[in-house]
Amino acid sequence: MTQRFIPAAFIRGGSSKGVFFHARDLPADRAAIDPILLGVLGSPDPNGRQLDGMGGGISSLSKGVIIGPPTRPEADVDYTFAQISVDRPVVDWKGNCGNLSAAVGPFAVDEGLVHVADGEALVRIHQVNTRKLIHARFPVRDGRAETRGDFAIAGVAGTGARIRLDFLSPGGSQCAGLLPTGNAVDVLDIPGFGRLRASLVDAANPAVFVDARDLGLTGVEAPEAIEARADLMALLDRIRRIAGVAMGLAATEEAVGLANPRVALLAVPTAARILDGTVLDPAGHDVTIRMLSMERPHRAVPMTGALCLAVACRIEGSIAHTLAARGARPEEVRVAHPSGMLTVGAEVRRDKAGWQADSAVVFRTQRRLMQGAVALPI
Repeated sequence: MTQRFIPAAFIRGGSSKGVFFHARDLPADRAAIDPILLGVLGSPDPNGRQLDGMGGGISSLSKGVIIGPPTRPEADVDYTFAQISVDRPVVDWKGNCGNLSAAVGPFAVDEGLVHVADGEALVRIHQVNTRKLIHARFPVRDGRAETRGDFAIAGVAGTGARIRLDFLSPGGSQCAGLLPTGNAVDVLDIPGFGRLRASLVDAANPAVFVDARDLGLTGVEAPEAIEARADLMALLDRIRRIAGVAMGLAATEEAVGLANPRVALLAVPTAARILDGTVLDPAGHDVTIRMLSMERPHRAVPMTGALCLAVACRIEGSIAHTLAARGARPEEVRVAHPSGMLTVGAEVRRDKAGWQADSAVVFRTQRRLMQGAVALPI
């Protein structure tokens, strides 16, 4: 045999796809898992297509998930996430994928790791990377997670069964707190550009929010238009790395990882043309975002990025709070992104210690696409 085979499932969660493994089928040491994930996904691929693996050539399709027994008493399963770079031999273990979080509960039920009755199931997930808890609620029929339903999400064709995800106490997933610097707005010194206002927020995953107008942009640029500008891409990455140091994620710009913090351009509600050709009605959303993930403009919005934005919109004085319209339900934020619109919710309060995020909520769908074993060259 020139290849060995590892049990796995290929699953879509929200607007991402990833390869799911049982922890029992992989080494315990992450350093030993890295080459396995790189081989399975087909990285590094200098052509950016991952043709020799399960990856899809973009960050949202180059992911791994490991599910195992819970290591916290208030959880039913442990969920560890790995972001695999497309063109580099890099596996980033520092963050979470909110979209793939939607598939963790159904995977646990379908694999017999959690036993629930038919009806609405609750699976309590320990997200190992961020050390946070996620509660997933979804329908179960005949002992299996239901996939059929009438719930639609932007960027995914068709409909599916609705999954509610409650991210509990999402602040400080990687940094010292919800506002790592203690400020709703910081001013960053960017060499070659000057001073730039930015909101540095860590909720579900750390992110850097800037007003698109401060960079001479509208905030509704298409992902390919952003990526086509090498000068803009370099500037956004420099902003991201400088912010990462300010947030305490690394001691130097060079040491800031590829996955986090993410950097996002924000704008007021705008009539923007999305990827399917339709034009969004500004009255139908509260804020506009263009976010970069793994050094690439995202074609939708990373789910944890949207959750972080929802929290930021509730923090008075932040750039997100300043730009976002106030909807009928203040705890919900309707986010316009390149593929459409997404509604996310956040419960945020201010006490003597400062701003606190109690929870962030989003609704997703998921579907298992394939199961069996993935081949790994020996």
